[in-house]
Amino acid sequence: MRKAFISPSKYVQGENELLNLGYFIQTYGDSALLIAHPEDVKRVKDKLDLTIKQFDITLVESGFRGECSREEVQRLKELAREKKCSCTIGLGGGKAIDTAKCVAEGDALIIVPTIAATDAPTSHSAVIYTNEGAFEDYAYFKQSPSVVMIDTTVIANAPTRFLVSGMGDALSTYFEARATSRSFTKVNAGLPCGVHAGAAPVARGTKAALALAKLCYETLLEDGVNAKIACDSNQVTPALENIIETNILLSGLGFESGGLAAAHAIHNGLTALEGTHHYFHGEKVAFSTIAQLVLENAPKSELNEVLEFCAAVGLPVCLADIGVDSMTQEELLKVAQMACIPEESIHAMPFPITEESVAAAIVVADQIGREFKQNKDAMK
Repeated sequence: MRKAFISPSKYVQGENELLNLGYFIQTYGDSALLIAHPEDVKRVKDKLDLTIKQFDITLVESGFRGECSREEVQRLKELAREKKCSCTIGLGGGKAIDTAKCVAEGDALIIVPTIAATDAPTSHSAVIYTNEGAFEDYAYFKQSPSVVMIDTTVIANAPTRFLVSGMGDALSTYFEARATSRSFTKVNAGLPCGVHAGAAPVARGTKAALALAKLCYETLLEDGVNAKIACDSNQVTPALENIIETNILLSGLGFESGGLAAAHAIHNGLTALEGTHHYFHGEKVAFSTIAQLVLENAPKSELNEVLEFCAAVGLPVCLADIGVDSMTQEELLKVAQMACIPEESIHAMPFPITEESVAAAIVVADQIGREFKQNKDAMK
């Protein structure tokens, strides 16, 4: 059996870690192309100025236009060549990070997330959009980022909703990796550079990846609530440090080397509902995780544990929590159909999947979540 595991070359996190950015740039040369939204640069400008001065390096600001499109990637590649940049930095949220991955193409790349909302920073893949923001394609690179660097002070001062959303994304990691392990389904870690999933040689997940995914879930239960309180107060605590590592590193390694299953596919289906468009990725994944547990008939104790965790940190447990107060049968079937297209990760579940079973799981998960909230309110 062919197995695969992929990870960044180096992961570092700590308070005011951005002050060490120049040190990592120096390992590649004396200059870097900085890909970031202007607002994200503004948030950390004092630290960037200090690291530039201390390490005598040059940051070439890219004037990033906000979309990870082929045109924008090509423009930034030309800028990097013109300015003779030694490496690429992706600073901020998802699209800046993905654009940096596409510009670097697997070469010297430093990722600096300013929020802990998803597990994308560690991965060797990116999502490409049109200039108008419509999904176009996935890209895979020869390796994960060279360095993933987290300034926990910056994360602590970002809105707490981002951190909680990251916990929602991380919540699915163990359950999806567990399902993929049981079905012996291929994982993204085995995908070569530029090759779509369907054409790649098959590689299964490793025991290491499943163990990291389990640790991801255990840390959420242990530290999630206290991390949220710390972030509400803009304070770095051991609990917040642990959850930042969980949201970004453990979940990132877990999803890419452990595999995705029903939760992310159901999330993708839910994007067909307009009401969900105002909610973050991880918020929708949290509800979709509950739907996956219903789909696989998970033990009641496990389902209740997940519901209690979601309620404790403020994650959605029913469709109304992600902007869907009502849904027609036609809309439900459209969600299920999107979740079940042949290339979707839902087929990693260790049993046959039908659109009808997915639709039923969504309806039942919603009802379970509604009743859970009602019982919670009645106990107050």
